Amino acid sequence: MTSLSRLETDQLRRLEEMRKTFDKLRAERIRAEGEVERLTREFADARALAKAELGTDDEAQIQSLIEEAQARNAKLADEFGVAMREVETRLKQLGDER
Repeated sequence: MTSLSRLETDQLRRLEEMRKTFDKLRAERIRAEGEVERLTREFADARALAKAELGTDDEAQIQSLIEEAQARNAKLADEFGVAMREVETRLKQLGDER
């Protein structure tokens, strides 16, 4: 049997390096596929939850619901601030009457 030539040795080394790279890429692909499956399930679960809690899974409609809730909260906060100032004013008046 003839010993391997330098060219053959270099080719075998390169093939071994490529096999390692191939194995690494295959493992990364498998991980990525698993991640896609997991994220797909999470997305489907989130859509179902949105549909159940908000009555829709449409992003534009959900955004509109959020904006309406924010406006309602701002209005309620303003009304609460007015009520607090009225209470404060009344308490001050009661203190002045003494």
